[in-house]
Amino acid sequence: MGKVQIVTDSSAQFLDPTVIERYQIEIVPLALALPAHRYRDGVDIDARTFLRTIARDRVFARLEPPPVEEFADLYARLNKQTDQIVSIHLSSGLGDVWNNAKQATRTLLGRCEIEVIDSLTTSVGLAMLAEEAARIAAEGASFEQVVHTVRAMVSRIYSVFYVDSLDYLRHSNLLSEAQALLGGMLEIKPVLSIEEGELIPIEKVRSDAQAIDRLVEYVIEFTDLEQLVILQPTPYPTEQTRLLRERLALEFPDREFPAVLYGPTLGALLGPDAMGMMICEALPEDEDDW
Repeated sequence: MGKVQIVTDSSAQFLDPTVIERYQIEIVPLALALPAHRYRDGVDIDARTFLRTIARDRVFARLEPPPVEEFADLYARLNKQTDQIVSIHLSSGLGDVWNNAKQATRTLLGRCEIEVIDSLTTSVGLAMLAEEAARIAAEGASFEQVVHTVRAMVSRIYSVFYVDSLDYLRHSNLLSEAQALLGGMLEIKPVLSIEEGELIPIEKVRSDAQAIDRLVEYVIEFTDLEQLVILQPTPYPTEQTRLLRERLALEFPDREFPAVLYGPTLGALLGPDAMGMMICEALPEDEDDW
C-alpha cells in the first residue's frame, strides 16, 4: 500500500524545511502553554517570537504533547495510503509525546504496522533522524530497514549545551530550588548533555569562555563527525557563536558548521539564553545503514 510514511513532531528542527514537503513528512505540533496564552508550536508561534516573549516577560512555558486522539486521527488518515508508518518523536525523558503516540497505535492494531521510536533527543537531532528515515523510505527501503536505520542512528546523536540563567532549569526540575539559588549567587553556568534521553548537568563553569572550552572539549572526543550544528538563542551569530566557531576552526580547519536559532522546545527547557551543539557521529567506513 505505498512506501513507508514518516511522522515526527514539531520539536524536530529541520535545517532545510523543504525536506518536509519533499519527503511528505508529517509533523504533529506540540503545545506551548504560557501564563496568558497557549500556542501550537510552528502553527501559532515561531521560534523567534517564542524566545523573544519568554525573554521579555521572564515567563516559563509548559510543553504539552499532542493528545492521543490527534495521533490516532493522523494514523487513520495515513492508513488510507499506506499500511506502514514509522513515527519518531521527542525523547520520552523530555515529554509525553512518545507515550501518546504509542497509545494511539492501538486504534489500528491489525490494520496498520506502526513503529513508534523514542529518539532520545530533540531539536536538530530529531530532525536528522526523521530526514534520514524519510530519505531511505523514498528510495524504497522496507519498513524493517527504516526502523533498523533509525534505531542505529539514535545512538550516534549527541548534544551539549550551557545556559546563563538557572531559572528555566529549576522550572524544568533539572535543578533543585537550593541548587538554583546557590548557583545564581555564585554565577555558575551549567553545562548539560542529553544522556539516555534526559537532560543531565555534566559540569559547572563560571564564564562564557570556560563554557566554550567545555563545548569544544566535548566535540573533539569524536573521531569523525557526520554533522555538527551550533544552536544559538538569536537568529544572528552572537559573540559566543563567533568564539565557538573560532575554537572549532582550530580543531576542524576544513569544516564549517551551521549556526541556527534553537526552537521552542529547547527554549521551554533551557530558556532564551542557552547555547549548544547537536552532533551526529559518522558511521565507520565498513558499516552501512541498510
